[in-house]
Amino acid sequence: MKKKQLLIFVLSVLILVIFNKVFLSTFTRTNAFFTRQAMINSEVISPQKLFEKTWRIIDKEYYEPSLNHQNWERWRIHYQGKIKTEDDARIAIDSMIASLNEPYTRFMPKKDYEDLTTSITSKIYGIGVNIYSNSGKIEIFNVMPATPADFAQLKQGDIITAVNGKDISGMNVSEVASLVRGPENSVVEITVLRNGKKLTKTIKRKEIKIKTVKSSIVDNHIGYIQILSFMSGTTPNEFLEALENTKNTDSLILDLRGNTGGLLDNAVFIADMFINNGTIVDIIYRNGYKKSIKAQDEHFSMKKPIVVLVNGASASASEILSGALKDYHKATLVGRKTFGKGLVQKVVPLPNQTGVNITIARYLTPSGTDINKLGIKPDIEIGNEYDFFIDSKKDIQLEKAKDILNNETRVGTAKK
Repeated sequence: MKKKQLLIFVLSVLILVIFNKVFLSTFTRTNAFFTRQAMINSEVISPQKLFEKTWRIIDKEYYEPSLNHQNWERWRIHYQGKIKTEDDARIAIDSMIASLNEPYTRFMPKKDYEDLTTSITSKIYGIGVNIYSNSGKIEIFNVMPATPADFAQLKQGDIITAVNGKDISGMNVSEVASLVRGPENSVVEITVLRNGKKLTKTIKRKEIKIKTVKSSIVDNHIGYIQILSFMSGTTPNEFLEALENTKNTDSLILDLRGNTGGLLDNAVFIADMFINNGTIVDIIYRNGYKKSIKAQDEHFSMKKPIVVLVNGASASASEILSGALKDYHKATLVGRKTFGKGLVQKVVPLPNQTGVNITIARYLTPSGTDINKLGIKPDIEIGNEYDFFIDSKKDIQLEKAKDILNNETRVGTAKK
C-alpha cells in the first residue's frame, strides 16, 4: 500500500495537554517533513523590527485582503519609533492582531512558540500524566501506563498542590505543565493531595509517547477507532495500524468527539482511505484563489459501513474528515453539531525565536459548503454536545452507532 510511505516524522504530544485551549486549537497546513530546528528563527532583531516584520507578513498573507475593512498602514504609522522592549512589541502586535476580530491569528512569544513547535515536532519529556482544572484545583484525571508517574504510583484524582516545592495555587493547566516538563532524566518533585493526605513523589522525567489513535473491537464484529488529535506526525501510521487491528470486522465506528484538530495533511490522508476519487477539500486563499485537494486514485478503499461520532468539540481537521465522508455518503454522522472552524492557519517563524500563527485561507467541504461558525449537522442528533471524558456505561452516542451498524449488518446478511 503506497499510503504507508506517506507521512513519517517524529512527535510526542504534550503531557498535561489541551483543555484550557480547546477551541483555539488550529489546524495547520504544513510540509510533512521538517525539523523543529527548521521552524525556529534564532536571528535577533530589535523589538521595533519584530513588530514591523509581523505587520508585513499579515499584510501580505492574511486570507481576507481588506484585513477586516481597515487601513492596515495605520498600525505601522501609529507604532513607528515607539517600540523599545519585548513587552512593547507584544502589546503592539497583539493590539494590531486584535483589530482583525478573528480568534485564530495570534502572535506567539518565545515560550508559546516553543510549546507549539514542540507539540508538532519534538520529543516531550515529562512524567506521563494528564491533568485538568477542577473547580480551580489541578487534578490528575489519567496516569499513562508504564510511565514515570505510573511507576511512582500517582493516581487518578490526585490533586497537585506543589511542584519542586512551589505552591501551584492559582496557576492554570499550562503553567503547571511548564513546571512539570524538563530535560530527560532530570528529577521533579510532585506534591499531591490524596484522601486528605499530602504525598510527595520524586520522579525522573522520561520521554512521553502518547498515541493519538486508539482501536478496539466492540460487539465482536464492529471496529472502533478513536482519533484523539490530528496534531501528531505519527497519526497516519497509527491509523493504518488501527485499520489492521480491526480488519476482520464487518463495520467501523470512527470516533472524532473531542478532537479539536491538528494537521491538515493528516485529515486528508485518512479521508483518502475512504474516498476513491474526487475533491476531499477545497482551500480558498486570498483573493479567491482555490486549491482543490483530490483523493488519490488508488485501488485501496474502505468498503465497510461506517458511523462517525462527532460533537461540539469536533473541530477543524475533524470537520475536514467528517465533512468529506458525509458529502460522499461514505458514513453516517451521529452525535451533535460540530464546532464550526472553517479556517486554515500557517505557522510563520519570526526572529527572536517567536512566531505568528496566521489565518491564510478558508475551506469548503466537497459539496462546496462553508462550515465556518456553522459546523456540520450530523445525520442523527443524539447525546450531549460536549463530551471530553466519555462514560462508556452511559455513552448513548456510541450505543446508537452500534445499533445502526448492527441493523445494517443484519440487512446485508439477509440480502445475501
